[in-house]
Amino acid sequence: MEKSRAPGSGRTDSGTKRPKDLLLWLMKMVPLRQAPLAPHDAGQHARHPDAGLQHGHAEGAGARVADVRHVGEAGGEDGVEVSAEPAEEAPQEEPGHGQPQEASCGFVIILMALYWCTEALPLSVTALLPVVLFPMMGIMTSSNVCVQYLTDSNMLFIGGLLVAIGVEHRNLHKRIALRVLLVVGVKPAFLMMGFMGTTAFLSMWISNTATTAMMVPIAQAVLEQLSNSEAEADQLELQNGHANHSFEPDPKTGLPAEHKDGTEDGKGTCPAMTMEAGVDAASEMASRRAEKYANLYKGMSLSVCYAASIGGTATLTGTTPNLILKGQIDKIYPQNGDVINFASWFGFAFPNMVLMLSLSWVWLQFIYLGFNLKQTFGCGGKTAADKRAYQVIKDEYKKLGGMNFSEVAILILFVTLVLLWFTREPGFIPGWATYLFNKNDEQFVTDGTVAIFMSLLLFVIPSELPEFSLSGSTTDGGRIKAPKPLLIWEVVHEKMPWNIILLLGGGFALAKGSEDSGLSKWLGQSLSPMKEIPAPATAILLSFLVSTFTECSSNTATTTLFLPILASMATAIQLNPLYVMLPCTICASLAFMLPVATPPNAIVFSYGNLKVIDMAKAGAMLNVIGVLSINLALNTWGTAIFHLGTFPTWANMTDNAP
Repeated sequence: MEKSRAPGSGRTDSGTKRPKDLLLWLMKMVPLRQAPLAPHDAGQHARHPDAGLQHGHAEGAGARVADVRHVGEAGGEDGVEVSAEPAEEAPQEEPGHGQPQEASCGFVIILMALYWCTEALPLSVTALLPVVLFPMMGIMTSSNVCVQYLTDSNMLFIGGLLVAIGVEHRNLHKRIALRVLLVVGVKPAFLMMGFMGTTAFLSMWISNTATTAMMVPIAQAVLEQLSNSEAEADQLELQNGHANHSFEPDPKTGLPAEHKDGTEDGKGTCPAMTMEAGVDAASEMASRRAEKYANLYKGMSLSVCYAASIGGTATLTGTTPNLILKGQIDKIYPQNGDVINFASWFGFAFPNMVLMLSLSWVWLQFIYLGFNLKQTFGCGGKTAADKRAYQVIKDEYKKLGGMNFSEVAILILFVTLVLLWFTREPGFIPGWATYLFNKNDEQFVTDGTVAIFMSLLLFVIPSELPEFSLSGSTTDGGRIKAPKPLLIWEVVHEKMPWNIILLLGGGFALAKGSEDSGLSKWLGQSLSPMKEIPAPATAILLSFLVSTFTECSSNTATTTLFLPILASMATAIQLNPLYVMLPCTICASLAFMLPVATPPNAIVFSYGNLKVIDMAKAGAMLNVIGVLSINLALNTWGTAIFHLGTFPTWANMTDNAP
């Protein structure tokens, strides 16, 4: 399209002389549709807005562009020549597809993020929006959207939960917890260590919520017994005339230690152990004991809920964000070669979990128990209060009785499942799946296959040894009945979190929609300037961002929203996607500051021993500790396990394109 030359003066259609400004004003008043500019001309027009005027007349299906040209006429007069040239046909827009697909997909993501953050709709209901909106906006067909809701990662989640429900149903988790507490003892520091270690271990395999709900009542009972026992000991001490150290008699004078001269104030007045003094001493001891156990209650309660969140990060099935990462990696980078599996995740996340748990224990010790080695670690023999509290745990363990057949069977299945997960594809050597099932670099058997297989056995193996009789009847003449299996569907229906399955599917649908619509590519190009920032700084900044965002939103929603964006950014700046996706996935579980941030926090808060400020004060530092610990793991053994220092070939989107 030719740009107009700078005009001198102009002439209207009637031949009357008009100034240039009047001509420009008239042209602007004409209701013409501006024709689309070529990219080059658009840039020139933006830089020089007065360089020319381009207008188009909408006529039928096409448009004509009026190009105003100023030419010199004879006699030195300037005139205006208006010529009409046909413009290119405007592309026809399909009904319902007027907006670019990238914008449509972005709208769906923003809408779902808003609903997830405000919980205007239930989280699982919001996760179903792609089933409706993606087909209507022409982003994906309905069949392609729906298959995202039951992928291999969903099967792994279901299988892992079925085994966890079986362990919980047969009370095996409570036996493990009480046994560990009997080993560590009841001294405050060791007791907190025992509760945190046990909670973290159980959270690796069963839900964080179930673990917290089981451990908090045990902690409350133990601390209550410790408090009552100490109160009884104080009462006995008062009755014997030893209210506190200030009233202990001096061996020489037989008087209180601080008045060795036999006087109360050094002037000859001898004190008497009056009733009023005893009441004051008892009140002071009760106040001191109440303050001590208030801090102990707070520290122990927080240690349980924090350990549940930290422990869930250690295994691939421990918490939902871990499975979301695996599903997103498999969807966005289908040629990744099963880079995230149970063994590789455990190798990276378990040492990090131990490090975070240890640092969290030190921090909670510092703010709630102090570092008095004698009082905290109990240097010396056991007191009467310790023995009574220990007896509480022992009595609870005795109530369980001996291990029955169902517990032994569940334990064997559980250990077998973990071993099969570890040895399927260890990484450093070919696993059993490679030799027996996988062919031509295709993953026929995955961790989900193993989880479903072992969970099916729970519905087959009986919960008790069956009776055998050739006559088909018992010794008393009754008919032999088949024993119930280890797990029945009624229990599964009651305890299975079906909403999480829909949440997982909604996340996978968003990731697939972002890829198919081109939104992922656009986001990656928009974030390409981040290539100038060092990779470690990028990982730390994103980790802090996610750990802050997850305080106000569920960890599932946080991971679902952030991971596709991070994958696009990493691909655009030629950075290993796992370098930013791994730390952000774990940071999504670092919800330590608010009671509403995660169910374990809400459970301990409901007992009434904590205030919001208590949780915020302890959780703020734990967020910092967690982010730094994760990034330390990322840049040390994580780099060795996942080769994070290089950009992998499977992350090349061009190669992955069909």
